[in-house]
Amino acid sequence: MHAESRLKKYFGDKAFYKMVLAISLPMIIQNGFTNFVSLLDNIMVGRIGTEQMSGVAIANQLFMVFNITIFGGVSGASIFGAQYHGLGDKEGVRNTFRFKLILSLALTAVATLLFCMRGEMLISLYLNEDGSGGDLTRTLSYGKSYLYIMLIGLVPYAIAQSYASTLRDTGETKLPMKAGIAAVLVNLVFNYILIFGKFGAPSLGAAGAAIATVISRFVEVGIILVAVHGKKRFGDIFAGIYSSIKVPAALVRKIAVTGTPLLANEALWSFGMATMNQCYSVRGLSVVAAVNIFSTASNLFNVVFLSLGSAIAIIVGQQLGAGEAEKAVDTDRKMIVFSVMSCLFLGGLLALAAPLIPHIYNTEAEVRRIATGLLWISASVMPLNAFNHASYFTMRSGGKTFITFLFDSVFVWVVSIPIAYSLAHFTSMPILPMYACCVSADFVKAIIGFILLKRRTWVKNIVG
Repeated sequence: MHAESRLKKYFGDKAFYKMVLAISLPMIIQNGFTNFVSLLDNIMVGRIGTEQMSGVAIANQLFMVFNITIFGGVSGASIFGAQYHGLGDKEGVRNTFRFKLILSLALTAVATLLFCMRGEMLISLYLNEDGSGGDLTRTLSYGKSYLYIMLIGLVPYAIAQSYASTLRDTGETKLPMKAGIAAVLVNLVFNYILIFGKFGAPSLGAAGAAIATVISRFVEVGIILVAVHGKKRFGDIFAGIYSSIKVPAALVRKIAVTGTPLLANEALWSFGMATMNQCYSVRGLSVVAAVNIFSTASNLFNVVFLSLGSAIAIIVGQQLGAGEAEKAVDTDRKMIVFSVMSCLFLGGLLALAAPLIPHIYNTEAEVRRIATGLLWISASVMPLNAFNHASYFTMRSGGKTFITFLFDSVFVWVVSIPIAYSLAHFTSMPILPMYACCVSADFVKAIIGFILLKRRTWVKNIVG
């Protein structure tokens, strides 16, 4: 009986997993489909040479910082959006949307200016000779052309994220999923046409990949706008959304206090990841190519724990907003176990697939060897990453964004980056043991996360 009660503590019943999957499965499908198509896109660019693949990969490192900063900006307001929805306050949800849209467009303006003025310099930071024969000048040229075309798609991306996050705050995950899937299908088709020059189109290589992505951004935001403003079932949320662009000063102050650490965290974390990849790139262009293969493939396997983290923020946030503190704690514990157990299985699948994935690419044997090793390391730490990710979103659901700031980005800059920088610049350690040393620091992060969860300071209603 005691064993049975312990199982009930960590594992839910059929109704529980049905509820969790109703929220998380559309996100898993959307993110999984998006990452699968990204893998196909990556393979297409990889088929035309290491230099074009590396140039695109470096530019995408920069866009990752922008994308995750936008995510951090809308997520700060989403803490309130989810809890307002749990409270039944529709005007509160609308005000959080207005805040998201204004902030996203402001961040887009800053990013566009930065990439226009310093794009070439930022790409050059990743170009280091390794004696493998890679042409750094050509890689830089491909990266620049890709980056400048991609700038056109930043505004529709920012708008789509503002709408999609608000829909998810209210439990509506199917529309963002459908729009995302349609966008990646468009991206896939146009990538094939424009990269290789099919159906009479010119063969544009890396530039064609950028054009295809921009087209898909407009398709995604177009589908969301038509669905949201053209169907009555979204009227109670978005009705009169543009009758005013004002956001109550009290709410702005609340979001600023709670959301600024989250925005700073996402920006600094993504910049930290880009910095760590720059440290890895010191080992040469072959490592840049291998990291691109490894990160694109592993992202496909990571979608489950990434999506379950977002589901934790939504479900637990709504329960906290509704005043159901003990239910939120129970839900959170079971969702964390579910995420970790799922990644034990997925990590095994990734380990099995690791030797096969790099052979899809038209690249050198050394690049394939490095990519395989990186994938094996990633597979071994996937359950650990699942726990850390779930811990982060648990603390975020209760508005503990300063703690998440310390837990996430400060940890990267104080622990992970110094390890990567020191190994890259003061030793001759090969990339595989170097990467293993860097990710091993996350075991310390997991211990910290466990302690923070046990203290339950995140169990807090911040709207009612």
